[in-house]
Amino acid sequence: MSAQRRVLITGAASGIGAALARRIAGSDVAMLIHTRRNREGIDKVADEARAAGAKVAVELVDLEAAGTGRALVARAVEAMGGLDVVVANAGYALRKSAIEAGDDAFEAAHGAISRGFYEMATSAVPHLRQSSAGRIIAVSAFGPHVWRTQVPSFAVTSAAKASMETMAKSLALDLAPEGITVNVVAPGFIEKDAGAHFAVPPEAAAAINQQIPMGRKGSQDEVAAVIDFIASPEASYVTGQVIHVNGGLV
Repeated sequence: MSAQRRVLITGAASGIGAALARRIAGSDVAMLIHTRRNREGIDKVADEARAAGAKVAVELVDLEAAGTGRALVARAVEAMGGLDVVVANAGYALRKSAIEAGDDAFEAAHGAISRGFYEMATSAVPHLRQSSAGRIIAVSAFGPHVWRTQVPSFAVTSAAKASMETMAKSLALDLAPEGITVNVVAPGFIEKDAGAHFAVPPEAAAAINQQIPMGRKGSQDEVAAVIDFIASPEASYVTGQVIHVNGGLV
């Protein structure tokens, strides 16, 4: 499988990851799209991307387990013959306080989110060095940045996302001389797929919207559009940034 642009997207069976896969799909793109266990969702996204001309491979793996991030990159390189873009989108939001969450939840969040990103990013570097436009993108959240009583907090998953953001900035500094960019996209409250799990109950939506200056949640496509630009060759002078897509949420 070969193409002009070879992309790995985690958490692509639904939501922002799926929206990104659909957006970038074309005859010049090869992609490996990942999900933990949503076979039906990932197969649907793969079929849609193939219909748009993309070459698509699919992988199901739980990034919480140590070593799976590195294995996923190896699988992507095997499937596509190289790698140009890594989008670490897989993650989740756990609405519990630090006291309530417990050790197991803390370890699970950091394994799947921060260690998973570290493994993928560092193991991808030798392959990105061979690309004309190597890109690493971490999809974070508003959680590490917004702490006030009117907005729900997600202690352990926000901590894992904050760790991921710090690693992304460190990698950006290390890799900038080589022209490989590393950035973070931090969505605010984004509309979910129908039937998806809601970390915040739907009945609380109106109250949440009042906290967003634009008065509404964002769409998955609005986030995917920003990721698409950051992943593009045109974004060659953008690195080490946390780009918020959140309707003005502060």
